[in-house]
Amino acid sequence: MPGQLKEVRNRIKSVQSTQQITKAMKMVSAAKLRKAQDAIIQMRPYAQKLQDMLSNIVSNSDGSVSMKLAAERPVNKVLFILVTSDRGLCGGYNANLVKLAKQNIEEQYAEQNRKGQVEIWGIGKKGSEAMLRAGFKTNDTYRDTFLKLSFETVQQASAAAMDAFVKGEYDVVELVYSQFKNAATQMFKVERFLPIPKVANTTPGKTNADFIFEPGKEELVAELMPKILNTQLFKAVLDANASEHGARMTAMDKASDNANELLRSLRISYNRARQAAITTELTEIVSGAAALNS
Repeated sequence: MPGQLKEVRNRIKSVQSTQQITKAMKMVSAAKLRKAQDAIIQMRPYAQKLQDMLSNIVSNSDGSVSMKLAAERPVNKVLFILVTSDRGLCGGYNANLVKLAKQNIEEQYAEQNRKGQVEIWGIGKKGSEAMLRAGFKTNDTYRDTFLKLSFETVQQASAAAMDAFVKGEYDVVELVYSQFKNAATQMFKVERFLPIPKVANTTPGKTNADFIFEPGKEELVAELMPKILNTQLFKAVLDANASEHGARMTAMDKASDNANELLRSLRISYNRARQAAITTELTEIVSGAAALNS
């Protein structure tokens, strides 16, 4: 019985120590989430407006301007940019992103995948490592982007993807990331990064925006396209950064609640074992006293 009590006490101490860690991680993630949330909220309207403008320019192009980044061609080689986190302990966040990437490859690019023409660029260690274990061709050049998150570091990955697309190394570039809604909700998305998607005008009586270019359309398009695409990828990475902290905060909050339930159960078991030990000792004392009196 004493051995059983000691075992339960040790388990209670272990769970309490774990709970302290989960509470601390929740507080750290909550502090980081505020900063990450402010960054994406400020960035999102600007990025969305740029994306709309870029899509309208591509849709209204009459072929007089060279748009290499919007060139559509038969899909033989595919690149996926998978944005995940560097660390775990954030619930199903990374697993859901990896699952979405695999599902999209199976549904949209199964033939290319069989030929080994699908490559994964991981931004964040978890996605890159998971896809490598799954047998996909991966490139981990940009997986440490979150160690020093800035527009310049993200731009390196974006510029490399654009350069590879223009050279014909890839025919399609897909972006897999998590769009931040709130601390408890993330939307896992696959978006076409290259070629630049066109706007589908399906509203009767509505026309696409008609831009006036100054000094010239050719010069402005060549300058604007890369900058807008850099902004789009940076926006996706900021979304992912906020989503990660929200998911980790939620996961650690649930872990702390589960620890409370487990502690409650262990304390009940400890008290029952202690009461049983006391009852046994009292029974032995009474039996001994009765034996002496007889």
